[in-house]
Amino acid sequence: MQKTFIGPHLRRLRLERGETQAQMGKALGISTSYVNLLEKNERSVSAAVMLRLFETYGVDWRDIAEDEDTTVLADLRATVQDPLFDSRRPDLAQLRAAQVHSPELVACFLHLHRAYLATTDRLLSVTDARREDGEALLASSPEAVVHNYFRRKRNHFAELESAAETFCEGLCTAPDDLYPALKARLRDRLGLMVRVVPVDDLRQGLREHDETRREILLSEGLDHPNRVFQLVHVAGLMEQRATLDALLEQSGIADPQGLSRCRVELANYFAAAVLMPYDRFLAEARASKYDFDHLAIRFGVSFEQACHRATTLQRSGAQGVPFFFLRIDKAGNVTKRFNATDFHLAEHGGACPRLDVHTSFRTPGRIVPQFVEMPDSSQFFVFSRTVDRPTFTRHSQDLRLAVAMGCAIEHAAEIGYSEGLTGARVTPIGINCRICPRASCDQRAHQAAILANSVDERRRGATRYES
Repeated sequence: MQKTFIGPHLRRLRLERGETQAQMGKALGISTSYVNLLEKNERSVSAAVMLRLFETYGVDWRDIAEDEDTTVLADLRATVQDPLFDSRRPDLAQLRAAQVHSPELVACFLHLHRAYLATTDRLLSVTDARREDGEALLASSPEAVVHNYFRRKRNHFAELESAAETFCEGLCTAPDDLYPALKARLRDRLGLMVRVVPVDDLRQGLREHDETRREILLSEGLDHPNRVFQLVHVAGLMEQRATLDALLEQSGIADPQGLSRCRVELANYFAAAVLMPYDRFLAEARASKYDFDHLAIRFGVSFEQACHRATTLQRSGAQGVPFFFLRIDKAGNVTKRFNATDFHLAEHGGACPRLDVHTSFRTPGRIVPQFVEMPDSSQFFVFSRTVDRPTFTRHSQDLRLAVAMGCAIEHAAEIGYSEGLTGARVTPIGINCRICPRASCDQRAHQAAILANSVDERRRGATRYES
C-alpha cells in the first residue's frame, strides 16, 4: 500500500489553530515527537491518526492527504526544462523531494516562473510594456488565470457534474426534443422567452440576454447544436449561481476580468455536462474508441464540444483517457486550451509549428494523427481537425479554426485514430519558439528568450538563429 505523507499540511493545520506540537499531540492522542516526525515527513500517517484528525479538527483526510501531486510535478518538470536552468537542472528525484518536503516553496517557484514568462512575453511583444503599472505587467491574462485554475482541478468539477445530473432529472435527453424542452424550462422557471433573431439584430453576436424584456435572443447564424448549448449555458448561469459563486470563491482569482471569464467557462462546463452526461458519454467514448464524429452525432453536439467534454472525464474511479485540448486560428494563435495531462500548452505566442494542428487547415474536416516528443523526452499521441465557425454572410465564409486533442503515448491504443500508425515517426516539438531549447530546429520563428548563442559569421545554420 502506498504510504501517505502529510507533513506540510499538518503543520499548516496546527499553525492555523495556534497550537504547539505538544497540544496537537495531546488532542490526537499521540506523542509530541510523533507529531514532529509527521510534520517533517519522516513518518507516514496511519489510518487511525487520519480518523482522529477528522474527529478532533473536523478535517476530511482527503483535504490534507490529496494534493495536486500529479499536476504540480508535471508543472515542475516542464518549468525546469526552461533553458534558464540548463546549467543547474534538478533531476526527477530532487523535484519529488521538493514537492513532498516544501510544497509552499514549490508553489512560490512556479508562480515566480509564470510571472517571469508573462513579463518576458509582454516585453518581447511591446504590448503593455510602456505601462507604468508594474503589477499589471506581471499579471497573467484572464484566460491564463482561468486555465491555471482548471488545470489545478484536473479540468474536472464534481459539483457541476452533480448539478448537471439534477438538472437532467425529468428533462428529455433526446437531442431532437431538448431544444423545445429547454425553452419551456426557461419560460416556466425563470420567466424567460427565447427568440431567434436575424444576424444584424445582434451585431453578429451569437446570444444576448435582454433583461428588460426578459428574453434570450439567439442569432439565426447558430446551428441547432449550438442553439441548444447556449440555452443550457444561460440556464446554468441563472439556476446554478450559488454553485458557480462557491467555485469562484475557491479559485483564488481576484481580477474582475478573470472572475467573469471563469464564470463563463464554468457555465460552459455545466452545459457540456448536461448535454453529454458523464457515465453515458464515457461509456460511448470507450465503445467507439473516442470517435468524436460519432460522439457528436450521438449526443447532438458539435465535434469541438465533444472533444472539450472528453477532457473533463477525470472522476475518481471512472476516468477516461486524460486529454489536452488546444484550439488555434489560421495564424497559429492559441484561442482555447484545456488540459488534463502532463503536456504543457502554449500560453504566450503561437503553438509549435511542428505540431500538425497547423497542417490540418490543408485538409478541412479530416483527422490528422501524429506522434510527438517534448524536449523532456515525454511522448504524446495527438490528432487534429478543423472546425467551422458560424457563417453570417458570404463575406464571412471559411471561418475555420483547428483543434488538437492529445494524450500520453501509453493511451494511444485506446484511440481509434491511432490504428495503423505502428512504427510511425515521432516528431520532436516544443511548447513554442520563445521557450523551446531546440536551438537547431529548422522551424524556429523566434530566438528563445534565454538562448543567447553568439552568431558565427562564417557559418549559416538551419535558421538565422543558429550558426
